[in-house]
Amino acid sequence: MTRGRERFVIHLPVVAGDLTGAVRLARVVARWASILPCTDPGEATVSYEDEQGVHHRVFCDTRLPGGHRCLLRAGHDGPCTRRLLR
Repeated sequence: MTRGRERFVIHLPVVAGDLTGAVRLARVVARWASILPCTDPGEATVSYEDEQGVHHRVFCDTRLPGGHRCLLRAGHDGPCTRRLLR
């Protein structure tokens, strides 16, 4: 059986002291990594070290026209956007 084009996912553990800090750090790392065309920061998640099967989304999961994802935090209020609110 031929798999076609294979893809691999890189798992890079980074440790934070609490869930809020982990989400903030994941957002920073994901935004920085978005300069690389092979990354999908919208798929960034965090988990407790003891519960790595339970993932907490970092960004909104909504796909926007053009295939991009919303850049706002998961569970945000208001409409989705590709621009960060300041």
